[in-house]
Amino acid sequence: MDLKVGDKVDLLVVRNTGIGFTVLVNEEFEGLLYKNELYQKIEEGQKLVGYLKKIREDEKLDVSLQPVGFKNVIVKNEIAILKALKKEGGFIGLHDKSSPDDIKYQLGMSKKAFKNAVGGLFRQKLITISEEGISLIYVE
Repeated sequence: MDLKVGDKVDLLVVRNTGIGFTVLVNEEFEGLLYKNELYQKIEEGQKLVGYLKKIREDEKLDVSLQPVGFKNVIVKNEIAILKALKKEGGFIGLHDKSSPDDIKYQLGMSKKAFKNAVGGLFRQKLITISEEGISLIYVE
């Protein structure tokens, strides 16, 4: 097996199982996409790009649709939040007390990912946070 953790791979969704979706990785290896890590709807037969998360002892692969590595994911989520803020006129009614379902529905990410990304944007002085939600700081 010529793969390593973090590699970008081609995925073909084979079947829905109880814990996720069995996928064919690079048309050669069997892998698993866990349901609790999915933030988009996927179907059997769908082709996707994924990332190798773990090579198990049984040579099966754990894969993710998000790049492996904390920094890559946070930057991607920060960009998604900034795009959503611009689309919504500079304000989104989501905050740290919002339900995980609301965050997942509106932004396609977990609550933990949302909070990490919002924290990064706040530290960069790109947004303000209030009890009502988050606002984009406009810089002229």
